[in-house]
Amino acid sequence: MEEIYTCPDEQSGRVDKLLAEKYTEFSRAFIKQSIEDGNITRLDGSRIEPKNKLSPGDHLRVCLVRPVVNPLTPYKHPLDVLFEDEDILVINKEAGMVVHPGDGTNDQTLVHALLHHCPNQLSPVGAPLRPGIVHRLDKDTSGVMVVAKSEAAHLSLADQFANRQTSKVYQAIVCGKMFQRGEFNQPIGRHPAVRVKMAVSEKGKPALTRWRTKGVYRSSFSHVECEILTGRTHQIRVHFSANGHPLAGDVTYGYRERKGGAGFFPRVMLHAWKLSIEHPQSKEVKDFCAPLPEDFSSCLDRLSEG
Repeated sequence: MEEIYTCPDEQSGRVDKLLAEKYTEFSRAFIKQSIEDGNITRLDGSRIEPKNKLSPGDHLRVCLVRPVVNPLTPYKHPLDVLFEDEDILVINKEAGMVVHPGDGTNDQTLVHALLHHCPNQLSPVGAPLRPGIVHRLDKDTSGVMVVAKSEAAHLSLADQFANRQTSKVYQAIVCGKMFQRGEFNQPIGRHPAVRVKMAVSEKGKPALTRWRTKGVYRSSFSHVECEILTGRTHQIRVHFSANGHPLAGDVTYGYRERKGGAGFFPRVMLHAWKLSIEHPQSKEVKDFCAPLPEDFSSCLDRLSEG
């Protein structure tokens, strides 16, 4: 669809807001992305920004074309589905699976598996490589993830995550003996020397992690439950490492296997245990829980044995 848009009389405001009111079949998030992609411009072809203001009589050249959602080959792989309806899909992601395609990934990501599980049913926001993906878990992290199946659901969920209206609780095994409960609130930013890492930094963004101890094993490891009230990349891993308690198995952030203990922890011992969201359609608050996976429980059992 391509046409000339004229801002109506007695109307003014942000470009993305006015266009979303005009083209109701498209979400505001999709329109914003179209502006950023250069598909919505002034008549002379000059670019605009979503936040730019329009006045009555202003003209825009509007080209709204939904992206191809499925340029990827679907991957037949069993998913542990916790909940599914026409708006959302909630899964218990397995450890070891990358969420979406990127540099160095193969064709067996979670997105590939989703395309097989629900073909042509994922939100096109984020397509072609991230259809339906609202938030992510690291490759080695297991647990609850919610995926959007409609544009409206995607927009609602994205707003909830951005505005900290969700509740995210993790379980982890960390090095050392932890106190009964506490919180870490150091800001987190990109690591100054290693591009793929994050670090505590005065120039970083605010981050808050609250935790309580569920068990201590030989004063060498602790089983903790963590609630993150912000969503910084690698937040739990960075906070615990910066405070002298790197996650078990997390060699990126400071874990070192003791001599003779090779292979005790098969991965970074972090599990997204609970997620609470407001359902985009019903507005009901829904709680989803993913039981501890076998590898996590097995490590706890072996630690208990002494």
